[in-house]
Amino acid sequence: MNTESCCARLRLPLLLLLLLGALLSAYPPQSLAQAPPGGRSHPGKSQPKEKPYALIFGTVYGPDDRAAYGVKVKIRRANEKKAKWELYSDHQGEFAQRVPAGEADYIVWADVKTAKGSSPPEVKVHVINDERQDIGLHLTK
Repeated sequence: MNTESCCARLRLPLLLLLLLGALLSAYPPQSLAQAPPGGRSHPGKSQPKEKPYALIFGTVYGPDDRAAYGVKVKIRRANEKKAKWELYSDHQGEFAQRVPAGEADYIVWADVKTAKGSSPPEVKVHVINDERQDIGLHLTK
């Protein structure tokens, strides 16, 4: 094999590669393009600012002290009668609910049937600001 035929075979692929590189550098993909000044991706449209929140995070335990799956948990402000939030515990017995930041008291309880005359387990949670409060709800037989 001589050097001239080797160079001739490499010339076309190298030329195509250089041409492709020039085209790609002239037109960067939209996802890699820099955002315009001001941090907005669309001029005239402002990004919604996320409001601060507190997080009530808890775990529901069954009578055997194991995590309880699928338990309905209700949360209300202490000064209100009706539940404002309803959610269910996951496979690890855990649940989490965002509540508005700021000083407030919340009542968290498991919405389960109980023996006559007894009330479902509930926990009072005091939130001061944008923080996380961890609680546990223990169910009884």
